[in-house]
Amino acid sequence: MLPMNKEMEGQSKHTYFLYFAWFVSLVAMFGSLYFSEIKGFIPCEKCWYQRIFMYPLVFILGIATFQNDSSAKKYVLPLSIIGGTISLLHYLEQKIPGFSGFKPCVSGVPCNIQYINWFGFVTIPFLALTAFMLIAISMIMLYRKK
Repeated sequence: MLPMNKEMEGQSKHTYFLYFAWFVSLVAMFGSLYFSEIKGFIPCEKCWYQRIFMYPLVFILGIATFQNDSSAKKYVLPLSIIGGTISLLHYLEQKIPGFSGFKPCVSGVPCNIQYINWFGFVTIPFLALTAFMLIAISMIMLYRKK
């Protein structure tokens, strides 16, 4: 094996963060499609907003990964923070009764419905929040590598 210099080693380490973030976004996208298209769970309004912020990440991170472009963090980090905030508010609305009174969903499925409730706390917004947090942490680690 050829020895890597420090610059090449740093490049390969930041590539892992890009691949990890891209993998997480793919799992989140296919998971949301599985829940809605295969299991038949109708997405509520807040679920759609979370999808609006997650789905572009699949393409942005995919292109960034194959181009080995860590500058995509400038676009990915804001999207993941905003999407994570929506997921957190949605999760709080599901789990804490006082949060549901702020802005109730006006049409379709109510946002406080819990299609899944694994282990008493894992709901679909919790899964989305976890994905957004993992992506955001990966992007912050890219900032720290520079």
